[in-house]
Amino acid sequence: MNFWDRILFGNALGEWAIALGIIIVSFGVIRILRLPVLKRFKNWTDRTSNSFDDFVVMAIRKCVIPILYFVAIFFALKYLVFPDRIDHYIHVGIMLVFTFFILRLLTLGFQYIIYSFLKNQEDSEMKQKQARGLILIFQALIWVIGIVFIMNNLGYNVTTIITGLGIGGIAVALAAQAILGDLFSYFVIFFDRPFEIGDFIKVDEKVGTVEHIGIKTTRIRAISGEQLICSNKDLTDSRVHNFKRMEKRRIVFSIGVTYQTSADAIERIPGMIKSIIESTEDVLFDRSHFSGFGDFSLHFETVYFILSPDYSLYM
Repeated sequence: MNFWDRILFGNALGEWAIALGIIIVSFGVIRILRLPVLKRFKNWTDRTSNSFDDFVVMAIRKCVIPILYFVAIFFALKYLVFPDRIDHYIHVGIMLVFTFFILRLLTLGFQYIIYSFLKNQEDSEMKQKQARGLILIFQALIWVIGIVFIMNNLGYNVTTIITGLGIGGIAVALAAQAILGDLFSYFVIFFDRPFEIGDFIKVDEKVGTVEHIGIKTTRIRAISGEQLICSNKDLTDSRVHNFKRMEKRRIVFSIGVTYQTSADAIERIPGMIKSIIESTEDVLFDRSHFSGFGDFSLHFETVYFILSPDYSLYM
């Protein structure tokens, strides 16, 4: 018997050699073409201003090229003959690999869409950090849908599984109402944007700068130095003062003048205060007038605006 005609696991050695040759040649062609193709794409992306072509290059590198390797393995194995059980396992393995890279491509695409949407907005870096929780949730949802798709193709009754997940989901929702409340509050914070990372806010009697917005909690660096960890639901249920969005500060102050002051001097007081305020930079005068009789003095009330939210300038 010829050496190449010897049978190994149901196939002749010659057929095994041909299958191995298909894999080696295919891998070699892919590796040879990969570098110049990616280099040409990279040169093309460097000449364009949009980021979509950069995403295409990344998708080719992380998803398309690995799929090509597995396509080569698939065609090599198709050349051979296996028992039905092994053939079934091969098809399942190939399906799992293809599904994995397709889901990976979808998650990368969703991440690219979100980051591209936030890239041209003000404080884009902060907003991208805040969007990580949203991206994580939707990526998990994509993978769950992919797992259900795989189970359906493996012959499992997906309807029964989804029904069971629905009943289990209700039980989990009842047991984790606080966590789900924080999760929905996270969506409110992300889409409604009552505050963002870097904003100086006041919640109840606590004042500080927002450092991190997570799926369940938000971390605030207090002005006294410690870090405050607040649940998202508590923040959305509270009255939040966002000082970063303040355009100007309204200042109200009063002075008292003794009753022995002459009428001419009292009459000149509002004008004197007005001239002092109007001669000061970054200040807008509003009003100044006599406001009432005190026990020991005549009260004058003055209102003006600091044309900046800066607290140090205000002080």
